[in-house]
Amino acid sequence: MPLGTPTMPIATALLAYLLGSIPFGLLVTRLFGLGDLRGIGSGNIGATNVLRTGNRLAALLTLVGDVGKGAVAVIVARLLMGEFAGLLAGAAAFVGHCFPIYLRFRGGKGVATFLGTVLALAWPLGLAACATWLATAMLSRISSLAALVAAALAPFYALVVGADALAVVLALMGALIFVRHRANIGRLIAGTEPRIGKK
Repeated sequence: MPLGTPTMPIATALLAYLLGSIPFGLLVTRLFGLGDLRGIGSGNIGATNVLRTGNRLAALLTLVGDVGKGAVAVIVARLLMGEFAGLLAGAAAFVGHCFPIYLRFRGGKGVATFLGTVLALAWPLGLAACATWLATAMLSRISSLAALVAAALAPFYALVVGADALAVVLALMGALIFVRHRANIGRLIAGTEPRIGKK
């Protein structure tokens, strides 16, 4: 299939979705003998829940994997077919993490893959989003709040630099992050959301 055909970005997005569907949290915790992550803490497959096992290395490896799959999807698609394909692939990898085919579409909340995607699409915006997450996390010690603030502000960062198409995609991804954090938002309002590092 020639690289210039209209079906290539779609095929690449499908491959990016399959890459995004890889549940690094589950794989890493099983490799470390920590059991099934879905039965630990919040049951989420992301790095924050892996940290609740008390194994920081496992959490770090999960974070690298989840960030990396978004970034790799963007970089490979962009190199092969240009900016639009990279944008589409990043979004597909993000959706894959949230709704992985390997886990019957029951996946994570997408924050790390979101940040990896933004870093690869426009690294200054990605750094701004990561800095927003880090600053909020340091002040509040609440991972979900940091994720929500970063997801909410990322589209505005894109608008400031004139990246309108990217802003739209980030807004859609951010909206899904908010949907995936419904329970967390309820606990934040109630003041019962657990803090980072709490098992």
